[in-house]
Parts: sequence; C-alpha cells; structure tokens
Amino acid sequence: MDSPSNQRGMAIISALLIAAVVAVIAAGMLTRQSVSTRALEAEQLRVQGRWLLNGGLELSRQLLWDARQRDPLTRLDQPWAQVLNAYGFEGRLEDEQGKFNLRTLVANERVDDGQVEAFQRLCALIGLNDALARRITLRVIESYPRLLNPALADKAMANNGFDSGRGISPGAARKPQPPALPMLRSLEDLRSVDGVDDAVVRKLAPYLTVIPANTWVNGNTATAPVLAAYVPGLSLERAQALINERDAGRWFINRGDFVNRLRLPQLEVTSVKVGITSDWFRLRGQARREQRRVSVEALLHRSQDRLPQVIWSRVGV
Repeated sequence: MDSPSNQRGMAIISALLIAAVVAVIAAGMLTRQSVSTRALEAEQLRVQGRWLLNGGLELSRQLLWDARQRDPLTRLDQPWAQVLNAYGFEGRLEDEQGKFNLRTLVANERVDDGQVEAFQRLCALIGLNDALARRITLRVIESYPRLLNPALADKAMANNGFDSGRGISPGAARKPQPPALPMLRSLEDLRSVDGVDDAVVRKLAPYLTVIPANTWVNGNTATAPVLAAYVPGLSLERAQALINERDAGRWFINRGDFVNRLRLPQLEVTSVKVGITSDWFRLRGQARREQRRVSVEALLHRSQDRLPQVIWSRVGV
C-alpha cells in the first residue's frame, strides 16, 4: 500500500505531465496562428503591391497620352521620360523606338537586306562579334513567315497567277514559309542562341528591342550607335555630335530636319528610316510595401485616339 507521501509525489508528477502536454499544445497552436498570420500579412502585401503596380501602369499610360496631346514630337525632355516616383511605385519609361527593332529584319514576308546590314553595323559598333551577330540574325529571321523566293512571288502576283494549292501552280510562290522557331517577344528569347548569355543580353539591352510591328527609329531618343547603324555612311563620332546638339535642346522638328543635319549630301533620303515620333514604350518599375518589393515590366503601345494599351506585362517578386 502506497504511503501518503508517494501518492502526493505521483499527483505532482501527473500534474507536471498534464501541464507539459498543455504547454506543447498551446505552443503548437501559437505557432500555427503565427504562421497563418504571416501568410495573411504576406498575401495582403502582395495584393497591395499589385495595386501599386497597377497604379504605376495607369500613371505611365496617362503621361504618354498627355505628352501626345501636347506635342506630336517624342523627346527625352518630356515628363514621361523622367523617373516615376509616386504612391510607393518607382519606375521609368523607355522609348523602344529609340532602339533597333529586330522585327524589322523581316518586312512584308521578306528579309530586309538593308536592315540586316544595319543590324550588322550596330553589332560591330557595340562590340558583338560577327559570328554571334549572324546567329542572332538567323534566329530572328526564322521566327517569322517569309517568302523563299520573293522575286518569283512578285512575278506570280504581277501575272495574277492562280494558286491551285499544288507546289507547281504559279501562285504557290506567293505562299510564305511558316516560321521555323517561336516568335520573339523580348530580348530574353535570344538566350536560345548559342553564345547569348546574361552578359550579352545586358550588352544588347540599351540598343535592341523586339516590337511586334515594323517601326522606324526615333532620332530624338536614339543612341549614337543606333543612329550610326541606321544611317549608311554616318560615323559614330558624327552621330554622337548630333546627339549632343539634340540633348542640349536642338530637337529634330521633323524628318527633313534630321536628314539636313546629317550633312551627307550623297545620302539617298529614302534609305533613312528615322522619324521624330514614337508609339512604343517599355515600363520597368517596382512597388515597395514595407520590406516587400514587386517588380513589373510592360510593353505599351500609344495610338492617336485612345490611352496607350498594355501589350504584355511581367510581374515578379
């Protein structure tokens, strides 16, 4: 028979065990509650970040629209070109038509030899080797439908040839070859090209873009290498001198003004695919909410009759 002292000892041990179990259960409940609270807070910050990003996009669209209403020219001294910093959003708009558009290598289902030569000149000016430039050119060309024999297609069209659907019919030459590779959406898609890595993409980014339309280069926003590449016979030094004049306030007021200031009398004007307006812009920015940051990159298209449209956007944490 247990003594009273032993019974009291067992009761104390039982009480301690119960207290320990209760403490473990309580700790588990607190941990789960803490995890749930942190998850809820993270979700709230994510949602708030997305709203801030949407606000940044709307601000960008409005700035581009207002600039178009005030001035038909697109220049780097306009409000859209300044750093955006409002309501927790920080970012910047870039004029994509101040860069070389890889889409222009193929126009009207034909390889544009003039644009291919311009791209090769640009690659040489920024220090990209010829072999890699050729591989990039091939990657771009194979991303779009194109005629294998444009001369034969033009002849068939001139003769109004009937296409029976057979390869030997006169109109068959007018059928473009479908693209062999996926269409490019951004420079990031060039990573599939042998030799293109992070360093190459960073080198190309200030000078190249992918716009889903054939475009001209804006002389009021382009860099010296892009202008020198686009204008046959224009040296990099002369292009930089033009840009220094431009950025000092002597903006090109029209295409004729640009051509005249080139001082290249032997230049064939029709070969100069340079304008003074832009319709395509890229937004890069981030929303900050406490310790959380959400980034956005978007391509915007501006037209004359409505607010700029978001063509695509990417959001990341």
